[in-house]
Order: sequence, then C-alpha cells, then structure tokens
Amino acid sequence: MARIVGIDLGTTNSLVAYMADGHPLVIPGRNERAMVPSVVAMTDNGLIVGDSAKEHLTRSPERTVYSVKRFMGKSLEDVQGELAYFPYHLTEQGGVIRIKLGEKTYSPPQISAMILKELKQRAEAHLGESITKAVITVPAYFNDSQRQATKDAGMIAGLEVLRIINEPTAASLAYGLQQKTQGTIAVYDLGGGTFDISILKLKNGIFEVLATNGDTHLGGDDFDRRLADLFVKEIREQYGLDLNSHPDHMQAVRLEAERTKVRLSDEIKMTAILDLPEGKGRYARDLTREQLESLTMELVERTLGPCRLALKDAGLTPNDIDEVVLVGGSTRMPLVRQRVQDLFGKAPHCELNPDEVVALGAAVQADILSGGTTDMLLLDVTPLSLGIETMGGVMSSVIRRNTTIPAGAKEMFTTYVDGQTGVDIHILQGERELAKDNRSLARFRLKVPPLPAGVPRIEVTFLIDANGILNVLAKDMRTGQSQSIEVKPSYGLSDSEVERMIEDSFKFAADDVSARKLIEARLDASALITTTEKSLLEGGHLIASDNIAATRTALAALTAAKDGTDPRAIRARMADLEQAAKSLTVALLNDSLTKGLQGKKVSEVT
Repeated sequence: MARIVGIDLGTTNSLVAYMADGHPLVIPGRNERAMVPSVVAMTDNGLIVGDSAKEHLTRSPERTVYSVKRFMGKSLEDVQGELAYFPYHLTEQGGVIRIKLGEKTYSPPQISAMILKELKQRAEAHLGESITKAVITVPAYFNDSQRQATKDAGMIAGLEVLRIINEPTAASLAYGLQQKTQGTIAVYDLGGGTFDISILKLKNGIFEVLATNGDTHLGGDDFDRRLADLFVKEIREQYGLDLNSHPDHMQAVRLEAERTKVRLSDEIKMTAILDLPEGKGRYARDLTREQLESLTMELVERTLGPCRLALKDAGLTPNDIDEVVLVGGSTRMPLVRQRVQDLFGKAPHCELNPDEVVALGAAVQADILSGGTTDMLLLDVTPLSLGIETMGGVMSSVIRRNTTIPAGAKEMFTTYVDGQTGVDIHILQGERELAKDNRSLARFRLKVPPLPAGVPRIEVTFLIDANGILNVLAKDMRTGQSQSIEVKPSYGLSDSEVERMIEDSFKFAADDVSARKLIEARLDASALITTTEKSLLEGGHLIASDNIAATRTALAALTAAKDGTDPRAIRARMADLEQAAKSLTVALLNDSLTKGLQGKKVSEVT
C-alpha cells in the first residue's frame, strides 16, 4: 500500500510526519527545521511559502498571509472582530472569504493548499517517493464547513485526504495512550492563534470527545502582543516614535516579541533588540522570565476557565482525569505547565516536542489506515446524510453527514392514508430536501394492518457498523412485525460525487427549503380537509347552522388555496378553518364523552 503521511495544518506552523520502524517521525526541511511557517507571500517572482515567506512579514505585510486557518469555512461576517489584526486585505465572494494578493484573490483553502503542497514536496524529497494520501488534523471544535474546507485544501494540493482527525485525538495517539485499555484524558492545546481544551474518553482503543471548550481569540500571538505592546510603549516614551505608523517595523516588533517569549521559556534572562526607523538607532531591553510571567499571567489564567467549563460539561472533576497532554509551542512556558499541573493535580505529559506532537499522532493514524497497526478500531464518518423518503417526496434524515461511526439512530413514522396495508421504506443518501434530488440506495416494504391514518407507529432504525455497513430495520410497534435490509459500505460514491452533492445542497438550499415547506403545507392541508369533512358528517347536527356555514366557507377556501404555491397562504387558510371548526370539534368531544358515560355509575368513572 502507498505510504500515507500525517499532517498538522496549524495556524502558525505546519508539519508532516510518517512512521518508520514503528515510530512516528517528523520530516525536516532543507534547513533541518521540521516546522513550516503557515505563511504565504506574494513576491515579484510569484508566491512563496514557509520560512522565506515569513521574512516578508516585515517587508510587505499587506502581501503576506498568515493565520489563514482562522478563516477556513467562515464568512467575512464571522471574522469581523479579527480584521484589525491582519494587514492583508479580505473580501467576500459567494459567501466565501477571499484574500487579495496582488491582482488576484484566493480562498482560504487555496492558501492552505499552498502550505500543504510545500509539505507534500518536503515529504517526497525526504522519502524518495510520490505522496498522494494523507491524514490531516483539525481542532475538535471545527464544524462541518471547516472540516470540508480542510479536505478541499488537501484536494487542491493533490492529496487524497483519507481522514480528518481531531488534534487532541492525534496528540493522545502520539503518546501511545490508545494502548491503555481505558482512561480519561485532558488535552490542553495553546496554539498560535487559539486555545482549546478537550476531554477525551478512551475505551477499548476508541477515543470519544466528551467535551471541548476554548477561546478562539487566545493563543501564543496574544502572549507576543503583550511583549510587543511593552516594546512599543517604551520606544514611544524614550524615542518619541510611534511604531504603529511603521507597519514594517511593527512586524519586526512582533517577531522579536515571539523570539523573546521562546528564549525565556528556557532561560532566566535575555535582551530584546530592535532597529528603529528615522535613524533613531537601536532599542535594547533586558527582560527576565519573572517579568514575562507577570505580563502574561492574566492570559494563562484565562485558559483555566474553559478547562473548568469543559470538566463541568463532561460531568467530571480534575480527580477524574488520568492523563494530561500539552500541545502547542506556548506550553513550553514554565508558568503554563505549572498552572495546568495545579488545576489537574498531576504533572502533564511534555516528553514530546509540543510543536510536533499533533503531526506525530497524525502519522500514527496514517499507519493505522495503511494496516501498520491493527489492534485499534478505526473511527470514520458518514460522508453524506442517510434517511428515508416520507409523504410528498420529502427526505427525512436519520443519520446526519459527518456523524462518527459506528453509529445508530431511530425515528418514528406513521401513515397518511386510511386503511394502508403496507409502508414503502425508501432509503436515501444526500443533503437535499426532496427525495428526487438525493441518491436512492435501497427499498423494501413493511406490511401493516389497515388502520386510520396517523394511528400506526413505524419505528425505523439505522445502524452503521465500524466497516461502514448500513442496516435499516422497520418495525410496526403495534404488531411487532419487522423488515430489514443491508447496504454495503461507501454506497458506491466517488469523492467528486460526494463533493458535487454537498455543493448542490448549498447551491439549491433556499429553493429546496421552499419546496419542502410547500409540500408539507399541502399535506397538512389535505389531512385537515379530510378530518373536517369527516367531522361535519358525524357531528353537523350538533352545532348551529351558521357555524356549519362558516366551517364550510373556510373549508372551501382552504381547498382552493391547497393547490397554490404559497405555503404561508395555505397555513393561513388552515388557521381560519381550525378557528371556524372549533365549535364542531368541541361538540364532537362532548358528544363522545356523553356516550362514553351513559349507563355508568359515578364510582366507575372516578
């Protein structure tokens, strides 16, 4: 089997790793640095990626893109509060963020694809073979659109993304925690742009995310900013210079702040140095670790709140946590490690490089997929929603897209026509509202006794096992009679077909919802017309003639409106009929109660 690599597509840095002799290893670049800065720059000679691009942060900040991960799967409205932090220009096209570089604009997946392509080329150069398949990590809180955007980036880069896995799961895999039978793991991830805490439950080789929390506006960049603000303030006071009006020098300040933070994680004292504009010479400032901790203590404390909330959401206390794993470069800070230990009451795992741990875990997952590790259950997700066709040709989803498998779900259905002797179960796959627009997987028929509409209770159960095999069971809850069918894994769709179906679901979303609303309104109107006509036959003699006339007028109005194209108009006429027929409904109820009580003693009904 072709080699599968693991990729950590990070906000600040990205890495690629592989398995060798049963151990995960990160792949170094030409400069022996494992990390590739997640930075893309537009130069006169074209686009560049990584270390060389990072140098352009100070030369041409408006043409240098960093932290693109923040924009994956989001609209411009979603990130309004962050725009001030980025010197490059963001626009929106078709609900998708576009980043302007030179004369062209690029989507976040396109920018991410450039970073992935650099990692792919690095892996190919190191391993001496073509790399076409990968496992890519994402934060646990990433939603469907963000995960899909990550997959899209991989596809643009020429990679088949076999699996998108959560970063905390990857970190746990890197430490080999899956080899334990069971346990509860807290993964504290302080990255460049975000902070995440995840509580995982391990049972028989399966990782389940119990709770996640975090702060999407808190990361290593904020620690750097505290130092940068200090430098800018002192330069303003000492030299009368406002570096905010010098964008290129501000980037230099940011880089020096980052260097200072990194150095003080290993050293007690260092000197920060900055060249100043306007011929003002050089700024030098001695800093101690204690001073850095004083500046950033409040930020560290901010990470503990989400930790406590995640524990609460999981229904756990710190004493219930068996292992604590640190991820992200900022967890090198002694203060961070100490406060995490104080909270959870145990020393966190920090034996592995926190910058590399996620990529190493992705390589372990890649090895599992390639068959190198066989003692774990592989968790996958359903690529598209699965459901059944209901009355009016509508799809009712039972298991939603991106649900982790194995999975199961149940829904209750009934009949719409009096005296039905059977129910057709039509299994569908897709994201559209109407059955005709989705893919038909299988059909079978369940026999039911002839009863009035709405009385039968048909329970439909969908079960997907670890191999992706779908079993559908339909059961009449009154008689116990059941019928089932099995559908094979992947359901015969290529990635491109899946992508097309998902794209169509977005493209036609508004039309689909409108069509569904109209069908449902017509069905409900038909049911109300039938019920009202039946009630008039049975109880017309129980109410006044003017009430009968009003009910018949409202009934005629609804009958005329039912075949229209405006669901709101249909619902309005339904409301009119329900109001007009209220006296008839009450009269029938009273009559039924009177007949039920005739001939009975008080003691029999009290």
